[in-house]
Amino acid sequence: MQSVNKRAAPDSSWRERKKQATRAALVEAAIRLAAEHGVENVTVDAISETAGVSARTFFNYFDSRDEVFVMVGAESSARVRRAVLDAPPESTALEALRDAMATELQEIENQQELWRLHADVLRRSPDLLARSIGAHMADEIGLAEALAERVGAGSPLFSGDRRTGSTAEDEERRRALGLYPRLLAAVGATAVRIAVEHWCVRQEETTFADVFREVFEQVAAGLPESHIAKETK
Repeated sequence: MQSVNKRAAPDSSWRERKKQATRAALVEAAIRLAAEHGVENVTVDAISETAGVSARTFFNYFDSRDEVFVMVGAESSARVRRAVLDAPPESTALEALRDAMATELQEIENQQELWRLHADVLRRSPDLLARSIGAHMADEIGLAEALAERVGAGSPLFSGDRRTGSTAEDEERRRALGLYPRLLAAVGATAVRIAVEHWCVRQEETTFADVFREVFEQVAAGLPESHIAKETK
């Protein structure tokens, strides 16, 4: 019985990696096609053909063509939530969040071109941009739920893999959350955005890792004004 389980685990892991690779290929194909031809001119058949799979396979991963553009960060968000929950028990919630986001951003940094193209595609498509913002808001609820679970204030509504739901369901999930996890999730997301924007205009002066670390140091210190003097030197 032991030998069967030992064989099953690697096989299951291989299948999961293959699924992730297929999903990533579909996302990249969709973004590159949209960047070149415009979202309105991109079809499921074209995305699938470019990714080397069938249209039927596409719908194993996405419910519609538009979802491939909106759900780009789903796996990234899930990994951050899981890392927050799996962080060492001696880490504070803020430290767990910082480390989880730092690890994920290293992977994203390796795909800068693709994320830049995705941002351009969304800017040219207001409908997709609005849906993407909604998805990010749902991600923030999920992250807050993971943080609540981390500090022992979890809700029975918590589910790390849920990204979207009905308006009534999302409202119920918000009501079940305390202020601290919601605030920490929002602060973390804002900290990452500011770090990226700050670094983008100062790439020749500093590294992204340094900016990211400084942002979270300031947050952890309570945003003291003493940091202003350091920046102006």
